[in-house]
Amino acid sequence: MSKIKLLTIAVIGLLILNFLIIGFLFTHKPPHPPKKGSEGEGPKNIIIQKLNFDQQQIADYQKLIDDHQTKLKNLKDQIKETKQLLYQQLNTDDPTISHQLEGKLGALQTEIEQTHYQHFLEIKKLCKSDQLKNYQELTEELAQLFNQNQPPK
Repeated sequence: MSKIKLLTIAVIGLLILNFLIIGFLFTHKPPHPPKKGSEGEGPKNIIIQKLNFDQQQIADYQKLIDDHQTKLKNLKDQIKETKQLLYQQLNTDDPTISHQLEGKLGALQTEIEQTHYQHFLEIKKLCKSDQLKNYQELTEELAQLFNQNQPPK
């Protein structure tokens, strides 16, 4: 068998192998984790289950969530705008404005944390007296509950 025939067979074999691998990858996609907001074990559902909320409490809790998310979106938008202003200061020699913007970013981050804290105080107000023990247990788990949703660094 000549070298040309051998190379031709090898190239055809490799092409077929490549097509088979590509076909396999397209037909056997790995499952994706559930998206945020889909039914699953997100913080909302965990809180509802742990506190044994009834239907009225769930409706009230949803209103709290909506208000909380609106406040957080506003604060995050302010942070984004402030960061844009801060990085525009890289082209100037005046550190005064950048220090002011850094201070504003710190204040906005503090406000985010205060908003989270107030949100959980509002959740506590939704609880009936027999649910307060479960609320206390939940507060001990809050750090793990919300850190699991953060992307790895």
